[in-house]
Amino acid sequence: MTRNEFITSVETAKVIGIAGHVRPDGDCVGSCLGVYNFLKEGFPDKELHVFLEPIPNIFKFLQNADALEDATECSTHFDLFIALDCGDSSRLGAAAELFLAADHTFCIDHHLSNASFAEKNYIFPKASSTCELVYELLPKERIDLAIAECLYTGMVHDTGVFQYSCTSAKTMNIAGELMEKGIDYSRIIDETFYTKTYNQNRILGQALIDAKLYLGGKVIASVVTKDMMEQYDVLPKHLDGIVNQLRVTKDVEIALFLYQTDGESFKVSARASSDFNLAELAALYGGGGHAKAAGFTMEGTPEEILEKVVQEIERRM
Repeated sequence: MTRNEFITSVETAKVIGIAGHVRPDGDCVGSCLGVYNFLKEGFPDKELHVFLEPIPNIFKFLQNADALEDATECSTHFDLFIALDCGDSSRLGAAAELFLAADHTFCIDHHLSNASFAEKNYIFPKASSTCELVYELLPKERIDLAIAECLYTGMVHDTGVFQYSCTSAKTMNIAGELMEKGIDYSRIIDETFYTKTYNQNRILGQALIDAKLYLGGKVIASVVTKDMMEQYDVLPKHLDGIVNQLRVTKDVEIALFLYQTDGESFKVSARASSDFNLAELAALYGGGGHAKAAGFTMEGTPEEILEKVVQEIERRM
């Protein structure tokens, strides 16, 4: 898919849907709202719908964050549906049904595990973020302050403030061009990436205290249960950052963070500082992601899950 194909398809569609993956993070929110703001400003005659699960409060300053809809309450048929930051249609959650029923579909994504599930795809796994790819697709003269804030926010979160290995010279150049739009880049970084609530800091501290080393210190893992979330009055969306803090432990090559979602179901977030391919590991358990950042869900006790995953990591190492 080229920029011209993207713009032409938008021009011919009357009803357009936009959605990102379940449990949206900064790149998902930023790319979805970036595209929505571009279409709303540039094509006021279009009927637009943007679907995301409830987003963290830190992202609600982005323009039109209040326009986000619940896909379970929509029965609209779409001429065009755009999936963003999503490696598989099933990861669209309730919006998947709307996506699959649309006349035409696009996918803009940077997940290594993406199998080009849309009619037209713009997928580059080496890109820092989906927001970087959205920037490439949009006409530069039509990227205003609101769009720039969305895209910069997503890039900040998927690069760990431009420190992860996915950050390239192109990434930094794009970030600089977005800064020239007049965004308050230091506020975006401080208030959406670094600032944590008192309870978030407490649960982070507990997760670090409970962390254990495996494989001679090459792997570190920690677990947060539902009981712990209730004790510290936090939700799953408040656990962002824990796995990254585990990752920077000296001599650790892989960090694993588990949090309970329901019953004996645990979401596993994995990060690597070595050349280990986490996307391949995640695929074994029905998940996906990138070479150095991936996730999946498993059933069982934390001990059972960690035993299986650590054994697989050891085998692949």
